[in-house]
Amino acid sequence: MRAYQLSRIDKERDMHLQAWLHHVAGSTKEQGKKQVPVYKNFKQFFDYEKRIKEVDNPKDRLSPQMKQMAYLAMQINSGEEV
Repeated sequence: MRAYQLSRIDKERDMHLQAWLHHVAGSTKEQGKKQVPVYKNFKQFFDYEKRIKEVDNPKDRLSPQMKQMAYLAMQINSGEEV
């Protein structure tokens, strides 16, 4: 029963992560007098090929993508505008 409950917690975490990523992906920034998307295309948000290379050739514990996501999370959690 404990294993089942832990797997449910993992699924809940995945759902919350998905919701958070949805929020970040839809973020905009002010450019002049208009709002523009922070990410212009999906590859800017998540570069699949680059992540595969990082797994194959680990150099740093935190990838640039992870550092950027941590920075955005810090801004969102502190109430700053992204």
